[in-house]
Amino acid sequence: MKKILTVLVAMFAIVALASAQPRALGVRVGWGGEVSYQHTLGAENFLEVDAGWGANSVSIGAAYDFQIAPVGPFEFYAGPSAQVWMGGDDDFVLGVGAQLGLEYIFPSFPLQISLDWRPVFDLIPSTGFGWQSVGLGIRYAF
Repeated sequence: MKKILTVLVAMFAIVALASAQPRALGVRVGWGGEVSYQHTLGAENFLEVDAGWGANSVSIGAAYDFQIAPVGPFEFYAGPSAQVWMGGDDDFVLGVGAQLGLEYIFPSFPLQISLDWRPVFDLIPSTGFGWQSVGLGIRYAF
């Protein structure tokens, strides 16, 4: 179990550090709390990696998002995601899904605010669908 988590963390860290692009670091709150990191990959794509905690569990997740279109002063984004949970009723849960959201970056201050939804389809240890993961992100953009 620890080896799987170590490999996943190392993989996400290598991808995140692969290029020196704009990034953001902060928190995402919803059904639990998460430390959230975003790293721009190209002009309109970004990787988001989150490490979270809940009542009896910890999680790590990643999403590769595409900026779709501006909606007024907001950017709409969507992309595939993968998440791993440990603890709680199940010792280990692996899921894949999507992330859909809106973000706003203040033009005169390096603050980013986002609201997103992450529906997830659990694959291991059993299949199931979770639609309730809505989160508010607040990040320092640098």
